[in-house]
Amino acid sequence: MNKNASVVCIGELLIDFYCKDAGDNLVDGNIFEKQAGGAPANVCAAIVKLGGTALFCGKVGNDPFGNFLKKTLEEIHVDTSMLVFDNVNPTTLAFVSLMENGERDFFFNRGADAFLKEEELDKGKLKEAAILHFGSATALLEGPFQSTYLNTMKLAKKEGQFVSFDPNYRSDLWKGNKSDFIELTKQGIAIADFVKVSQEELAIITGTEDFSSGIELLHQMGPSLIALTLGKEGTLISIGHKQEIIPSIEIDSIDTTGAGDAFVGAMLYQLAQEKDPKEVLQDFEKIKKITHISNKVGAIVCTRVGAISALPTLDEVI
Repeated sequence: MNKNASVVCIGELLIDFYCKDAGDNLVDGNIFEKQAGGAPANVCAAIVKLGGTALFCGKVGNDPFGNFLKKTLEEIHVDTSMLVFDNVNPTTLAFVSLMENGERDFFFNRGADAFLKEEELDKGKLKEAAILHFGSATALLEGPFQSTYLNTMKLAKKEGQFVSFDPNYRSDLWKGNKSDFIELTKQGIAIADFVKVSQEELAIITGTEDFSSGIELLHQMGPSLIALTLGKEGTLISIGHKQEIIPSIEIDSIDTTGAGDAFVGAMLYQLAQEKDPKEVLQDFEKIKKITHISNKVGAIVCTRVGAISALPTLDEVI
């Protein structure tokens, strides 16, 4: 077992304001509920809920929302020693309403998460981690954090650390700018050991909807392990010369929020327990077992409401 089985997740921590007025757009909606958001934070939460050690690295405003987010992570035992407070820029806010036609009305007020600089990172803690996970939806957008994010990935690769990458494409954030997303995402994929993508992301990044061709193109960029999430069908995993769909468990889904992050968290929790996570990537049978458990974690989350509150413990999974 890896002596230091910690995972550092780097990216955004923000406030999601969900409109509680069913069917209204953001113009007409009046009642909003505040929730902690951000994919890397969700991954951290999944890891600690399963019994692992996770550190969140990112930036929030030195304001009530930033303090709420720090408190939320600490209450579930995520290490916040790499959370930086910004005295100039406010905490990032997202406003979301589900309209009658099923579409989302979305407004993004980006703040502090865009301004994390390299000199603000605790390089010692980054170096000590078993795995560094880059799963931010906002990191590749314009701002100082973009270079911090990519340079930290490159440094981890140079140091021989295990790098995990989830492009986390959000159409609301990349309207009219998809080509930049593709170019920057390819840089991340080229550095990573493990890449998780959705069907939509695979098609956008590779330009093909054929799973085998798309996964082959991703492998050519660099990663050893690719997980293509297929919703209720399970996950297609590939180590290049071997690939297989690992089925999910049958469930009655009521809320898919956070299921992908829970899957990633479960994968990283298990990989971090290994003496050499990179070595495990060559053991297809072991990867299949790890993926099976991760599918279960993601599925259980879909049977409960909320992202963090829905996360299961290891006892509930095995």
